[in-house]
Amino acid sequence: MTSAAEGRVPGSRATQPRDEGQWAKGSRTPLNANERMKKDEDPLRVRERIEHVYARTGFAGIDPDDLRGRFRWWGLYTQRRPGIDGGRTAVLPPEELDDEYFMLRVRIDGGQLDLQQLRTVAELSKAFARDTADLTDRQNIQFHWVRIEDMPEIWRRLEAVGLSTTEACGDCPRVVLGSPVAGVSRDEVLDPTPAIRSIVDSYVGDPTLSNLPRKFKSVISWLPDVPYETNDIAFLGATHPELGPGFDLWVGGGLSTAPRLADRVGAWVPLAEVPETWLAVTRLFRDYGYRRLRNRARLKHLVGDWGVQRFREVLEQEYLGRALVDGPAPQLPGTPIDHIGVHRQKDDLYYVGAAPVVGRLSGTRLAALADLMEAHKTNRIRLTPYQKLLVLDVAEPDRLVRDLHGLGLEAHPSPWRRNTMACTGIEFCKLAIVETKQRAAQLIEELERRLPDAPVDMSIHVNGCPNACARTQVADIGLKGQLVTDASGRQTEGFQVHLGGGLALAQGQSSEFGRKPRGLKTPAAELPTFVEDLVRRYLTDRKDESESFAQWTARDLDR
Repeated sequence: MTSAAEGRVPGSRATQPRDEGQWAKGSRTPLNANERMKKDEDPLRVRERIEHVYARTGFAGIDPDDLRGRFRWWGLYTQRRPGIDGGRTAVLPPEELDDEYFMLRVRIDGGQLDLQQLRTVAELSKAFARDTADLTDRQNIQFHWVRIEDMPEIWRRLEAVGLSTTEACGDCPRVVLGSPVAGVSRDEVLDPTPAIRSIVDSYVGDPTLSNLPRKFKSVISWLPDVPYETNDIAFLGATHPELGPGFDLWVGGGLSTAPRLADRVGAWVPLAEVPETWLAVTRLFRDYGYRRLRNRARLKHLVGDWGVQRFREVLEQEYLGRALVDGPAPQLPGTPIDHIGVHRQKDDLYYVGAAPVVGRLSGTRLAALADLMEAHKTNRIRLTPYQKLLVLDVAEPDRLVRDLHGLGLEAHPSPWRRNTMACTGIEFCKLAIVETKQRAAQLIEELERRLPDAPVDMSIHVNGCPNACARTQVADIGLKGQLVTDASGRQTEGFQVHLGGGLALAQGQSSEFGRKPRGLKTPAAELPTFVEDLVRRYLTDRKDESESFAQWTARDLDR
């Protein structure tokens, strides 16, 4: 049988190994335009041109390889030109889709911000981003409407308070996700923050890691309050029966158009060895990752082809030079953790988790939030991988809950607001086909009106294209943007529906990708009615109150 890494030689029946562009096998010839761009120059070096050339010449002077390639290594993507409908997303050339403004992604590793950093983000939003600031499901903050002329000053202000856009995008180590309650949770046994800081300080911006085959997403958390199974590498808290608390290693997760859940390597890693192990996996990916086709270049494809046992052997023998310690699987909590509401910290202060609407905020509201934090004498805020935020070290949580409500930040939100996420969508994204943020906000509003007391706890993830930035495949209801035909036969914005997805974040849960029932689509204008009908059907048909939406979906679709 021909493996995924083999191909036929034209004119021959014999199979020969296909060149996948793996550096470890001596393949250094770039096999696509992205690889040529990275070989021509380390993308990290483009910052010099941004500061000294493009900030003076403006948008018109930017080299295309920098604009649509190397800029990503500094968190910059061109925005979608306003007025271009979704039907033209994959048709128009990039230069026609590009606006002369940028999305800028600020990396917030571990989701950790202090008051000064929050104020700086708010000030930059108001001064340079038309008051935009979105919380992402990767614990980043995204600005829009950024001009290239303003980037030197934006970097100066961010870096003055310890923030960065370095490798916030690109084929490199992206932001490291972490528990938003690291260091304060009563349920946390071991705080991984030192490992996250060590990795970021030592390896973000390292030119030996700035040319990976594709993006590389990481998680380091004691608690399973992060989507660890959908990342390239994850370290999740686990206690070894003899060696004590440490971290269980997972590799090979990722979503998009070829979703795959991460595999347990079966190795227990002590906290002090997490950075070294992370580096070894990253280097293995750099050297053995596929570079021929972009859609096969994520680590998940290598792990899928090799199997986790071979992956561990290569990791140990070629990159660590020692055997890893076998270890147990993590112990999951009784119920999923999302931190919304009021919770006691281990020091007997409180943290308060609040939900904006699908992560959409503004510099003005962030500045007001900073004023609230100062009034409550707290200096720390955390962002979650679910587009929510937490204020830590609160002495009077009930008063803060009331104050947050005044900013439109709900510590006691409806289940619809609590569990709905949305990607950037066609408003700014050049890959999107449909609008997402406003559609999701309208959906929440309608469900709160139509189903105010529905006894449900289900997730709704809204995505503007197949790339799953909002983790469409692992939601109870995943909505993938596409053009659909409405009742009158016209093409219009709509969604393909995924049902019953989820991750194993608590005992008794299993990780499943949502099913795509044939032909199950809805025009965007009919989305509230579609979801309402689906929820009412679930509440009527479920066996009892213990049957989850995912369980009901699986049973219903198997009939």
